[in-house]
Amino acid sequence: MNAPSSKICVIVGLGNPGKKYELTRHNLGYLVVQGLATIHGWSFKEEPEFNAKVATGRIADQKIHLLLPTTYMNESGRAVRRFLDFYKLSPEQLLVVSDDVAIPFQDIRLRFLGSPGGHNGLKSIEAHLRTKNYARLRMGVGEPVDRSRDLADYVLENFNQEELSQLAKFVQKGTAVIEQLMRDPITDVMNRIGLKDGV
Repeated sequence: MNAPSSKICVIVGLGNPGKKYELTRHNLGYLVVQGLATIHGWSFKEEPEFNAKVATGRIADQKIHLLLPTTYMNESGRAVRRFLDFYKLSPEQLLVVSDDVAIPFQDIRLRFLGSPGGHNGLKSIEAHLRTKNYARLRMGVGEPVDRSRDLADYVLENFNQEELSQLAKFVQKGTAVIEQLMRDPITDVMNRIGLKDGV
């Protein structure tokens, strides 16, 4: 499997807009991308033509676009497709940050190709881009203790108190991985920090 040759320059955080969803598990992608903007002092601006909030700046002398779709999770791909088409960018230049119930809380997986699993935001992106060939940073939120619980309800719940006490450190862990990706090839980052493709 060949890693993408193009440099990542669009970073999408998946989540749902509005105060109601701000600290839900499904908004972890939003939180990480917002954290990156805060580190660099970038501000998000509502861009209705893209159905997204957008912030732009430079990391390692490279122009970077941060995107928070405002379409709600199930239509995230619409915002991503519009943005890439407008700037004539390819999916290989895209990194999507999302939550993942199949990964324990505070664990991270980095991949440059893969299936969306049951994640509706990733399904939407794949449907609109018609490819799986884009990088994704999957932030673990773990499974509910009660395995019979509906996963949709679980991810739309707020983080519990124990998770909230560790959330800032976890978000920082995600932003640190993104910072490395802005400077080094994705395969180097995966090998250096032990986030193996396909794990």
